[in-house]
Amino acid sequence: MSQLSHVVAPDGVAPGNGYSHVVWGTGRFVAVSGQIALDETGALVGEGDPAAQARQVFENLRRCLAEAGATFADVVKLTYFVTDVAHLPAIRAARDEVIDTARPPASSAMQVAALIRPDLLLEIEAFAVIGDERAG
Repeated sequence: MSQLSHVVAPDGVAPGNGYSHVVWGTGRFVAVSGQIALDETGALVGEGDPAAQARQVFENLRRCLAEAGATFADVVKLTYFVTDVAHLPAIRAARDEVIDTARPPASSAMQVAALIRPDLLLEIEAFAVIGDERAG
């Protein structure tokens, strides 16, 4: 497992809702491009359903992380792009199925006017650090 340090609330900073304000570690840096709710054939999963789309996005992230030898335990930062912030509870529920909620990654969320396709409700990118013992 990565040797990551998580600080949910630094001195003088209010704690966030399900994220750490600061996360750091040493090892190999992994950047995963923004993932969308397409399955392995390129078909949309969950048209109009933010929960279904979020589950597919996190599955795509899992597969991308695995390709680099990483897991969600190695993720230090998630960035959420959503077409409507009202989708955030469904996205958080899907996130909480795959991350350690006691040691959540740093996160940013933003509402965007549109994504690459009008049927997409969200996109999520991830940064991870694989601990020195696995970085070789």
